Amino acid sequence: MWNRIVGTVREDDGMSTVEYAVGTIAAAAFAAVLYAVISGDGIVSALTGLVQRALSVTF
Repeated sequence: MWNRIVGTVREDDGMSTVEYAVGTIAAAAFAAVLYAVISGDGIVSALTGLVQRALSVTF
């Protein structure tokens, strides 16, 4: 019974403030890298070509 009581006290459910901060910084860094990749000239021209091909298809 004692182990059961101590186990419930020691459990750490959820994230602490530091974990939220680290997670937010990691998400922001990932977003910055993704934006840099997507805004590159090669990706923009490939997406433009894809959209133009999709719009020029006749049914």
